[in-house]
Amino acid sequence: MNINSPTGSPDLLSDRDPSEDRRALVASTRELASRRSRVAAILTAAMVVVYFGFILTVAYNPGLLATQIQRGLTLGIALGAIVILIAWLLTYVYVSWANRVYDPALAVLRERWREAHVADSIASATSSIATSATSKSEERPS
Repeated sequence: MNINSPTGSPDLLSDRDPSEDRRALVASTRELASRRSRVAAILTAAMVVVYFGFILTVAYNPGLLATQIQRGLTLGIALGAIVILIAWLLTYVYVSWANRVYDPALAVLRERWREAHVADSIASATSSIATSATSKSEERPS
């Protein structure tokens, strides 16, 4: 018996092999985790380059950072402020990406896992009922 879901989610009573659905869910979950890790690694690498670039400049070329841009403002102070602004910008990029891409995809996966769990529970209950009915019919004297 095949009942189509109006939400477009997998049918709980479909003729498909549940282990195939489970493998697809695991693969989708791993792919989403991999995408999140890639985004985090790229943004982390960008911040490391900016931060250590600034620190190395402080260590190896302090005279450059002492250059006056304006009265009371040196290049070092300006670059330090820029490092902080870049950190905020990269945080905004990650939060924006997570809100737009990651969180909705994660919500879909959570729902699919919940549906798979419900389907497993239904299958287990049905199996238990069938086993119980079979054992009771075998206990009856003929």
